[in-house]
Amino acid sequence: MSIDIDPLREADGITVTDHIENTQFEVYTDRPVEPRRRPESDHYFPVDASVAVETGSIEIPRVAVVETRAGDGTLLTHGDCYTMPDGTYHVGINPAPTKLYLAFDSGFSVSTTDRTTRIDLDTPGAVGLGFRSLHQTPAGTITTPTDPESLMGAVSLLGSALQTTSPERSFPTLRGHPPLVEPGDEFHAPERVEPVDSGVRIVVPPEYRYLYPVVSLAYYFAAEVVPGDAPRIEGDGWSYPLEPGFEARTAQVLRQSFHMDCLARTEGFYPVDLHERETTDLDLDWERLYDLPLAARLGEYLDVPFEAVEPELPQWTLTTDVRPDPANVEMLPFVAGELSIVRSPETVTPVDDDGGVGVGFLGGSDRSSSAATRREVPVGGVAPDGGALGDAEFVRGAASAEATRGADASADRGAVAAQTDFVRPEPVDTVEHAWVGDGVPLDANKATLDAYHRRLEAGQVEQSRISVLVVCNDEQMREEGNVADLYGLRDMVQFDIEVRHDLTRAEMRETLESDVDFLHYIGHVDDRGMQCAEEYLDLTDEDLEIGVSAFLLNACQSYQQGEALVHRGSRGGIVTLSDVANSPATTLGRIIARLMNSGFNLRTALHVAKRELITGHQYIVVGDGGTTICQSRSGAALVLNMDQRPDSSWDISTEIYPNGPYGLGSMSSLNLGTISKNYYVPNGISATSISPDEVYDFLQLETVPVFSDGGLTWSDELLSSRDRD
Repeated sequence: MSIDIDPLREADGITVTDHIENTQFEVYTDRPVEPRRRPESDHYFPVDASVAVETGSIEIPRVAVVETRAGDGTLLTHGDCYTMPDGTYHVGINPAPTKLYLAFDSGFSVSTTDRTTRIDLDTPGAVGLGFRSLHQTPAGTITTPTDPESLMGAVSLLGSALQTTSPERSFPTLRGHPPLVEPGDEFHAPERVEPVDSGVRIVVPPEYRYLYPVVSLAYYFAAEVVPGDAPRIEGDGWSYPLEPGFEARTAQVLRQSFHMDCLARTEGFYPVDLHERETTDLDLDWERLYDLPLAARLGEYLDVPFEAVEPELPQWTLTTDVRPDPANVEMLPFVAGELSIVRSPETVTPVDDDGGVGVGFLGGSDRSSSAATRREVPVGGVAPDGGALGDAEFVRGAASAEATRGADASADRGAVAAQTDFVRPEPVDTVEHAWVGDGVPLDANKATLDAYHRRLEAGQVEQSRISVLVVCNDEQMREEGNVADLYGLRDMVQFDIEVRHDLTRAEMRETLESDVDFLHYIGHVDDRGMQCAEEYLDLTDEDLEIGVSAFLLNACQSYQQGEALVHRGSRGGIVTLSDVANSPATTLGRIIARLMNSGFNLRTALHVAKRELITGHQYIVVGDGGTTICQSRSGAALVLNMDQRPDSSWDISTEIYPNGPYGLGSMSSLNLGTISKNYYVPNGISATSISPDEVYDFLQLETVPVFSDGGLTWSDELLSSRDRD
């Protein structure tokens, strides 16, 4: 069993140990207790373990929200201070190190202090306690030969992490992290990794290019994957072809089934007013669909043509290209756990490179007329419009190096860049794009296995302070050093922020080895490494134990140095693929600073920055693109789009991105009077004709990025502008 419950020895209560997450916490009672096992089915929500104790109170050592439901599951109330009359109740306490549910027959009161949450029963008696692992850590590791047919057995066990086969598994807390996979001579799965009999089979030819694209489906459907000639999904009495257009079909199945599960789940534990349920054009019996077994439900979902569902679907968040190579099998659980659309390109377009990447042609921009766009500097000091680089501008790799080495410096940087195999993946329809395999992808996150493993090692550590270090090693770039003012602009989140200038090589080594949550480096990088006060530090040669968790290397051609940081201990960072001009680099650095401070992950932060600056396409994420340094106040990452109407009222729309524990399927809403419905992530929310006063009150709730009048600003800047007016 993944969760153990034992009596406390030196206090009244129990200790709860989650062996999957390696967490332990205490639940206190008003008398000594001897927990006795009780059926998990006695709880309204799925649980991994359940016990009963005789007590008059339950207390946990943290401030939490208590959610109360009637015996039939109807939500009655929630909060941190209230009373309820006699009755039969199911109570949830959140947050806790595991999901924690209570069941009892008594009136009760809820109270909190600055450190505890307590439930006092009017009549002491039997209280059922149910626990479910948050399961953000894999339950174990499957060992398998890496030939495609053997690997199918491992992929068939990815769904063992699901807490339920009902539509509620569209909630991220009911999915769990898939077990890890590693190569071995023989197949072996740990005892805790047990197959789920969902009744769904996925049939594909035993080839990597067919197996890799179905890993997210195998996980979400808890499907058995078996070899066969014609790719298809099967259930009892039905079959759905995955050709023609195999990869596109798998993406459609994932998006369609997930959307329909989000609609059907309103018939279950959470009968909320869901916007997507009330606006759907699908005429289906959702109550009946909810009660069907997974395989039968999926069969009926797929009876609906994709063309009928497509107009309702939000833009999916992530596509991951996984090259069809046995070396990439260990990445599959991480890709599936993110519910990524997966492609497995056998061929890829190489980039002919003459010394760097001319990114003036890598992507479009919402602001093609901006000064930053006009000043974008690709390789060779030539602007995209064919003009020469202006005297007032400089790039962040050439200036200092050429002062000491002359014209040879440019040639050497070109030679180093030419040694890097750049590839141009096919465009994606999703917000974000990741790449698994050899080569440096243009405009995609270069995902690496070591970085994803560090995500697991990070665990659920609760930090009281977040450390940010800004290093500026060039006098001409001091303006960007002011980003320190942008970190720490948060209520309820404590930052330790330090700015250092002109570090020596020894000081830079010490900095990189220190336990810093985020490093914002401003300076020069060339073939010799990162510029320091007196010489360079080359991370590709130095054997360092890197302590920095995440980073932005805002310098020319910083990819190789950033890749070395990830290989030596960092989770992930943002790096450049080419020379970058100083002024747009400064602007981008300030944007990234504010976004990371607001809880965005690396991949989403860079996506938002690219909307503002075409020069953002000179940057990519290396390592774990889901890395954050803090959690946003709303949980998910939120971007506002605001347009003022002639009558001075406002139209507001949002883009909501999955982020950390607030993954795909989380519910969201806006604190606006005209918004009364819930929406599922990643759907956007729109509101029209909002009065200036209501907008003013709304913007004070949280500091978020805002696109207004064609450009990026921030909610606090809009408030300041109004106050000045």
